[in-house]
Amino acid sequence: MTKLIEIRWHGRAGQGVVTASELLAQTALGDGKYFQAFPEYGPERMGAPVRAYTRISDRPIYNYSGVEEPDVVVVLDASLLGTVDVASGLDGDGVLLVNTSMNPDQVRAKTGYKEGKVYTLDATRIALDTIGKNITNTPMLGALLRATGVVNQESVIVTFREKLGAKLKSKGVEANIQAFGRGYSEAKEG
Repeated sequence: MTKLIEIRWHGRAGQGVVTASELLAQTALGDGKYFQAFPEYGPERMGAPVRAYTRISDRPIYNYSGVEEPDVVVVLDASLLGTVDVASGLDGDGVLLVNTSMNPDQVRAKTGYKEGKVYTLDATRIALDTIGKNITNTPMLGALLRATGVVNQESVIVTFREKLGAKLKSKGVEANIQAFGRGYSEAKEG
């Protein structure tokens, strides 16, 4: 039986949505899995809504379309909850993960998603505490791993050191690893 997980990411330009999707896919490669990661852009301006997609499987993937029926939806900006139907296509076995200070029941009420699992995380607070910027992708990756276990936690840290280390100084990489760890431990399920 082939295990395929499809993830749809929602956020705003500049929040690291595409980077998070790519980091997860690169980690899957390191874990010996097949993957896809690609963005879908709207208006190309800072703060505009952005979607990205990640597929991870133990077999080759031949579907190249956007993810319409995700297993997991990750929302990096809660302001999208009132304007974008983030739960679209998410069935009763799905996972909805939102960066918010709201609790999971409040997210269910706001999105209308009643059946599957809902996780919330104040990734903004974590990012500001650890990284010093409102870039919430790494704490949300931690919460995603807690919710799904889709890749190995240690593999993510290796990927951070390799990929983020090419762009950031070691202090920045370590801050992102700390944010990832806090996201993993502080995500709330409801």
